[in-house]
Amino acid sequence: MTTNHRLGAESLTLGYGDRTVVASLDLAVPPGRITVIVGANACGKSTLLRSMSRLLAPREGRVVLDGKAVHRFAAKELARTLGLLPQSPIAPEGITVSDLVGRGRHPHQGVFSRWNANDDAAVASALEATHTEALADRSVDELSGGQRQRVWIAMALAQQTDLLLLDEPTTFLDASHQIEVLDLLTDLNRSRGTTIVMVLHDLNLAARYADHLIALADGRLHASGSPAEVLTEENVRAVFGLDSRIVEDPVSGRPLMLPIGRHHVLAATAPTAPAGEVHAASAPVRRPLPGG
Repeated sequence: MTTNHRLGAESLTLGYGDRTVVASLDLAVPPGRITVIVGANACGKSTLLRSMSRLLAPREGRVVLDGKAVHRFAAKELARTLGLLPQSPIAPEGITVSDLVGRGRHPHQGVFSRWNANDDAAVASALEATHTEALADRSVDELSGGQRQRVWIAMALAQQTDLLLLDEPTTFLDASHQIEVLDLLTDLNRSRGTTIVMVLHDLNLAARYADHLIALADGRLHASGSPAEVLTEENVRAVFGLDSRIVEDPVSGRPLMLPIGRHHVLAATAPTAPAGEVHAASAPVRRPLPGG
C-alpha cells in the first residue's frame, strides 16, 4: 500500500436536475490520513463522496486523483486504487456473504486471470476483520441491518485499495459495533497507510477518529483542518444552527461537543457558583408556611 495518492476537488460544482448541491468547492484530502466529512442533512456530503468516486459527473470543475481527473481513468484502473462504500448499497437477491465479499476482488481480475490464493486470503482477512466469518455461507437477505453493514465493509476491505471512501459506515450499528468499525478503519489506516474519507453524522466520533475534518454548509466548504480547528462552538452554530459547548474529551483529549437545546439553556449558560453558594436562578423557591 502507498500513502502517496492525492485526491482533491477543484472548483467542483455538483447537482441533480436543476438543483445545485455543491458549489465551487476546492479541497485536498491529506494522503495517508483519516478525513471525516460533517455537515447538516442535505448539505452535499454524500453527493461529494459520489463525485469523488466518479458515480456523479461534475457540472463544473473536477475531482482529481494524482493530478488526473477521475473521469479519465479506466473503470478497473480506478477501482484498484479507490474503493467506495455507498450509503445504501443493494445486494443481488440470494447472494451469500462470501460471494458478496468476493466481489470486492473484481478489479483485480483480468480477462484471462482466475481466482487465486491471493483472492482467498483477501476475502478471509476481510471477513475476519469485520467478525463476519460465521456468516460466510448465509444469504445476505437473512442478515440484520448491522450484520449487513459489516458485510459491506468487508467487501470494501477485500478490494484492498489505497483510498477508501465510506458514506456513513456506522449506519444501523449499535454503539459497540460503531466503535469496532471505526477502530478497524483506524487499524487499516495505521497498518497499511490507507487514505480513508468518510461521512459521519456523530460529531464526537468524527472528532475522535479524524485526523482531518471537512465541514460543509449549504454545499460549500465552511471549514477544514484538525478537529481542534474545526469543531468549535462558532462552527457548530454556523453549520448546524445549534448552540453547544465544546469541552475536552476525557478519553481522547479531542474536542467534545455538548449540545444545549431549549430545555437546558440555564444550566449551560449560568456562571459557576463559588463553593457553598447557590445562584438565585437555581435556588428552590421558599414559600411561607400557612399563617406564617
